[in-house]
Amino acid sequence: MSRLKNVAHLPPKGWNSWDCYGASVTEDEVLGNAEYMAKHLLPHGWEYVVVDIQWYEPTARSSIYNAFAPLEMDGHARLMPAVNRFPSAAGGKGFAPLGEKIHAMGLKFGIHMMRGIPRQAVHANTPILGTNRTARDIAANNICPWNSDMYGVNPAADGAQAYYDSLFALYASWGVDFVKVDDIATSRLYPFFREEIEMLRLAIDRCGRDMVLSLSPGPAPLEHAAALKQNANMWRMTDDYWDKWHYLKGMFERCAKWWPLVGDHGWPDCDMLPLGHIGIRSVDGNWPHPWEPLGANNRQTRFTRDEQRTMMVLWTIFRSPMFFGGELRDNDDWTLALLTDPLLVEMHREIRKSWPEGSGNKDVVIWRAEGVSADYVARFNIGEVPVEGIPPHGVILERVVK
Repeated sequence: MSRLKNVAHLPPKGWNSWDCYGASVTEDEVLGNAEYMAKHLLPHGWEYVVVDIQWYEPTARSSIYNAFAPLEMDGHARLMPAVNRFPSAAGGKGFAPLGEKIHAMGLKFGIHMMRGIPRQAVHANTPILGTNRTARDIAANNICPWNSDMYGVNPAADGAQAYYDSLFALYASWGVDFVKVDDIATSRLYPFFREEIEMLRLAIDRCGRDMVLSLSPGPAPLEHAAALKQNANMWRMTDDYWDKWHYLKGMFERCAKWWPLVGDHGWPDCDMLPLGHIGIRSVDGNWPHPWEPLGANNRQTRFTRDEQRTMMVLWTIFRSPMFFGGELRDNDDWTLALLTDPLLVEMHREIRKSWPEGSGNKDVVIWRAEGVSADYVARFNIGEVPVEGIPPHGVILERVVK
């Protein structure tokens, strides 16, 4: 039986390391953010702590991916945490000690993984656990265009499902509650990876532990919405999202396309919230992220306060997952108040249905929502001048008692 509906009863909320630390987050930084979350945000629904990409790479220093870097790996083609960055992983313990510490705070633990099997496992022809097959037997030449770490997996190959099963068995032993799978949720460069998504679903169902399955990078193809809802709890409906108004303005159009698919343990994902202190170890304007806007290095978010509130209201009323991207410990009082706003917290917990509607003004976008004890109306001004009492890029949110 699928474990899909055992988790994500509401859109997941938490922290992800990418927007502030890129590929280079350390154990101390993860634990520091977890402690802040447990103290300030957990009562308001924020509960997941997610270690993003390259946790298995000892040489990671920034948001840049080091081509063909040596990776930490066990004898069965499974990547392991880099001990120089995650010292509690020494002795083959993996993320189990870190997961235990996060769970002890009342939080949930998540990690990132790439679609496929490590290149170095294929080159070494490493055995696949529980089979007489090897990495070379299951590898496919559909390689990620922006990260050199992995070969693809051939879903038809004997041993391919056993490989994914072995990964999730390992993650279950670490106490993982959330897995973000990358290079899988877009059809821009390859055919949609439906078979591998189904393999991931099966591997989670077999591992004995409930886990949220999140798919990236997006934009996920709307024509495959049924397969996404059947297999995953979250899927990105956008490419990487950053703190510039044109990204936020574009999200209104994406939400208008995806809103009928929201709910029932499946949540189209607007991507992370680039708020607070972000880009701490980012390298802007360089491959593999030439699309990042100039000045994308160490900074406070470039969103104005009106834009920050607009983003939080849109994510909440649309019912997107919400993952804060900044260094939580550097939050000012205003940012903390935004994350714990009582009306937004109530909406996250109580909304059961939401939808956009026409306004008669091209610069005004209206969203309505039905909740358990109240309804909600958000009026957004996506134009450049004040309109109907709403500042440019701002929002007016109303709670309507039933």
